[in-house]
Amino acid sequence: MRQTVHQNSNGNNGNNDNDNDNNASNSGNNGNALDWQPGWAASVQRPSVGFHDNWALEGFADQTVRQVVRVTGSGTAARIVLSNRYGTEPLEVAGATLARTGEGAGVRAGTVRRLLFGGAAGVRIPAGGEVRSDAVEVAVAPFESLTVSLYFARPTGPATFHAQAYATAYRAAGDRLTDTGPAAFGETTVSWYFLAAVELADDGPARRDTVVVFGDSLTDGFGSTIDANGRYADALAERLAERGGVRPVLNQGIGGNLLLSDSAWFGERAAGRFRRDVLDRPGVRSVVVLVGLNDIGFSEIDLPTYKPNPDRSADELIAGYRELIAGARAAGVRIVGGTILPFKGAEYHTPGAEAKRRKVNDWIRASGEFDAVADFAAALADPGDPEALAARFDSGDHKHPGDEGYRVMAEAVDLAAL
Repeated sequence: MRQTVHQNSNGNNGNNDNDNDNNASNSGNNGNALDWQPGWAASVQRPSVGFHDNWALEGFADQTVRQVVRVTGSGTAARIVLSNRYGTEPLEVAGATLARTGEGAGVRAGTVRRLLFGGAAGVRIPAGGEVRSDAVEVAVAPFESLTVSLYFARPTGPATFHAQAYATAYRAAGDRLTDTGPAAFGETTVSWYFLAAVELADDGPARRDTVVVFGDSLTDGFGSTIDANGRYADALAERLAERGGVRPVLNQGIGGNLLLSDSAWFGERAAGRFRRDVLDRPGVRSVVVLVGLNDIGFSEIDLPTYKPNPDRSADELIAGYRELIAGARAAGVRIVGGTILPFKGAEYHTPGAEAKRRKVNDWIRASGEFDAVADFAAALADPGDPEALAARFDSGDHKHPGDEGYRVMAEAVDLAAL
C-alpha cells in the first residue's frame, strides 16, 4: 500500500485574492463513494534530457507549473493523480488548482477550483509514490480542455514526467495558482510534469468501456501538431463519439519505448509497465498495442540515446506480445494488435530490420492470438513500395506520420473490436 503524508502548506496563497476557488465545491474527501473513470492519462518516465528542452532534471522551486489536458470522458466531479514514481526524495506540492482552459496559459474566470489532499491544501508524496486529490464538483464534457496548476514552494529535485506531450506546459515564478491571465507564465516546454491522470465521476452506474492505446512514439504522437490534439488516440476518441459511442480513450504511449528493454530515456519496457499503465486503470475494456519498432531498429545504429540496443529476434518480440496478451486475458481486457508501420528511409531501416518487421506483422495478422488486428502498416504504406510510408502521411522522418496519417490510423481500428 502507498503511504502518503498530508500536510498544510505555508507556501500556498491563502489570502482573499478573488480567485473564484469556490471552496464549497471541494468534497473534503477523496471521492471514494463515487465510481471513477479515467478522463485523461499519461505514462510517467524517469527525468531525462529528451528530444526537446524540458525542466525534468532541474525540477522546480518557488514556481507554478500550468498544464493543459483534453479529457475524453465526462463527469460531474474531478480529481487528479500526481506521481513521484521516479523521485529520490519526497515531493512537496504546496498547492494545486483545476480550471477550464482559456487561451494559452490563461484560464476562464470564475472556474478556478482549489484542489485539496485529504482536506489539506498541500501534500507530501513519498519517493516512488503517487496520490489522488480530493474530488471537486465540476461539470466536465467530453473533449473539454482542463488546466491543472501546481505550485512547488520548495525545491522538488528532478521531476517524474512525460517527455513528449505535444502540448504546451507553462511555468511562472512564485504562487500563481489562481491567476486567470497568462502574463506571468513566460516559460514553456512540451512535456507534462508529475501529472499522471485526471479522473472523472458522476452519479450514474459504473462503466467499463475505457479504451487504452499503448506503445511507443507512434502512439505518443510524434510528428503531430503541438496543441492540436492530433495523435491517433485523439482521432480514435473523436471517431467513437461520431458513431454515438463517447468513451474515454487513454494514450499510454512513450516515445522511444521498447517492448523488451528498459531505457533511461524512453521509459520502462512495455511488457513491464503494461499492468500499471493499462490493466490497473479503472474501467478499462480494451487496449490497442503498437510497439516493437524500436526493439527492431535500435540495434541497427550505435547512438547513446538508443541504448540498450540488443539485437532482438522476431521470435523474441512475439514472445513479448504473448506476455501482453496473457496479461490482458487474465484481466478480462480485449487486446488488439497493431501492425508495425513501414519505415524505409529512416535511419535504422536495413534489410535485416525489414525482415523482422515483416515476420512480426505476418504473425500479428495470421496467428489469431490477438482478439483483433489493426493493420496500421497496410493503411499507411506506399502502394508502390510497402516498405515505405506513403508520402502524404510521412511527417518527414520516414517512420512517423503527421496529423493526417494519425487520423488514418484511427480509421484502421475496428470499433466493434473495442
